[in-house]
Formats: sequence, structure tokens, C-alpha cells
Amino acid sequence: MADLTPTPDRPGLHVTKPDPTTPATATAVCHCGATATATGDNQVRALVEGYTANQGPAHHRKSR
Repeated sequence: MADLTPTPDRPGLHVTKPDPTTPATATAVCHCGATATATGDNQVRALVEGYTANQGPAHHRKSR
């Protein structure tokens, strides 16, 4: 399987939750260099919401 972890060269958001009893984990890297990680379902949910609102595609549109 390919490594889907985001890097500065490949920005993005990667979330894992292997099964219902395992806490979710997430890693985010924006093209501007901002990075974040989270562990636990609530923290991952907050990271995803923050990333989609302020980084990633939304951030990229604002910077043009």
C-alpha cells in the first residue's frame, strides 16, 4: 500500500481508524507549511474541521 501521509511536497489530510474500538489518528500538512496531528475521535474531528475551513483547499483559494 502507498504511504498516504502528507508531506510538504504532498500536502493534504490523512485520517486513519482501523476499527471501531481504535481511536482515530490524523496528520495534516498545508502547502503553506502548517502541520498538525491529532489522536482520538474528537481531536481528529476538530483537526479535519479546522483543516478544511482554514488550510488545504480553502486556504489555497484565499492565497490567490
